Amino acid sequence: MRSATPWSTVLDDVLVATGETLYMVVVSTLIAVLLGAPVGIWLQLTAPGGLKPRPVLHKVLGFVVDLGRSMPFLVLLVVLTSLTRLLLGSTIGPTAAIVPLAVGAIPFVGRLVQNVLAEVHVSVVEAAVTTGSSTLRIVRSVLLRESMPALVNAVGVTAVALLGYSAMAGVVGGGGLGDLAVRMGYQRFNDRYLWSTVVVLAIIATAIQFVTNRVARGVDRRRTASV
Repeated sequence: MRSATPWSTVLDDVLVATGETLYMVVVSTLIAVLLGAPVGIWLQLTAPGGLKPRPVLHKVLGFVVDLGRSMPFLVLLVVLTSLTRLLLGSTIGPTAAIVPLAVGAIPFVGRLVQNVLAEVHVSVVEAAVTTGSSTLRIVRSVLLRESMPALVNAVGVTAVALLGYSAMAGVVGGGGLGDLAVRMGYQRFNDRYLWSTVVVLAIIATAIQFVTNRVARGVDRRRTASV
């Protein structure tokens, strides 16, 4: 009868895999927010009733965003294999997994940002327009400022989604907790690895949600106090 893997070994492996997962999630979230937020802003600006209505541009951009959001992540992993190899020279490991993670999250962030900005009350925007403020100033000082708490929560939602995607990336050699769960837990029938990774993933997701909620409340209090 095969002896169980010592808990010390399991915990060491889980610790290493957790570091890889956090690396993938943090970097891909930052890239997705930096590239996805401008997409969301443009979607809102060019929408009917927006500051710069452009019906054709809005429909084309919306179609591309929706197409990206509808793509299953495992399919995206395969489709972007050539791009990942071109950029990094490899398709294996946490760094390589960041490419499909970020690309898959950009349209997700874009639509979230658009929905958040659309919730800003029209009277606030109209008041800024009547003062002669530029579009850039209105975006920065009105739209983004008024919706900052919701935007922080949107970043948290994105990070949690990427946490799940990173686990799927591990199935195809991306490393991290997903790889550990499949390779050491599922394939080798080792419940210690399997359930340890499940628990850690749940803790990380809960921690992300807790932190973003606290940050969002703090931002909202500061915004309200400055009004």
